[in-house]
Amino acid sequence: MTHSHGDHAPIQASEEVSEFEILETAIRELSIEHGLFSREDHRRFSEWAESVGPSGGSKLVAKAWVDPEFKKRLLADGTETCKEVGIDWRDPTGSGTPSDYTYFYVLENTPNVHNVIVCTLCSCYPRPVLGMSPDWYRTPNYRRRLVRWPREVIAEFGLHFPPDVEVRVHDSNQKSRFMVMPMRPEGTEGWSEEQLASIVTRDTMIGVAVPQVDWTATTPPSDNGGTAR
Repeated sequence: MTHSHGDHAPIQASEEVSEFEILETAIRELSIEHGLFSREDHRRFSEWAESVGPSGGSKLVAKAWVDPEFKKRLLADGTETCKEVGIDWRDPTGSGTPSDYTYFYVLENTPNVHNVIVCTLCSCYPRPVLGMSPDWYRTPNYRRRLVRWPREVIAEFGLHFPPDVEVRVHDSNQKSRFMVMPMRPEGTEGWSEEQLASIVTRDTMIGVAVPQVDWTATTPPSDNGGTAR
């Protein structure tokens, strides 16, 4: 069955409080009440978590683009290879959060295959390498629809592929996290790893965008003449 754009509401952040947010609040308040941690502990951790950002993932992709041997290791064992850029999934916060330890898989895009990630259950996300997930990633709108109509959903982000390109959806779970390795764009020959990392944005590693030579996450939307170099 063919579904048109008009059949579905576009992806957007929801102002409604989700059942997961209600559950998180309840567990947090009980944990504070029972002395497992304090409100100040929670504030400090939240501030740290929100400051991580996707720079770790950008470094991984940029290094893989210029170092074939590193790329092989990263695709074979993402969890272990992350240590080479200073990211330890066993202790990503430096304060021991075992719930963050998972099997980390890097998914390579090719001319024939495009990968995109989701968590249909809740909002599992590769936080040690991408930071906090965007609001839209956690919405039921994105989570439920991506697995059924992936082409239509990513088209809402402005990404379109011909029929001969396979779109693969990877659903996270309790112990598995995924990150997309986008294809290196033309026109970046001779660039340094730092220059390459600047165009590997969060959305390119989720799979709803592709790197552009004239666009970085810090480029103002109104600046169409920007460049990563």
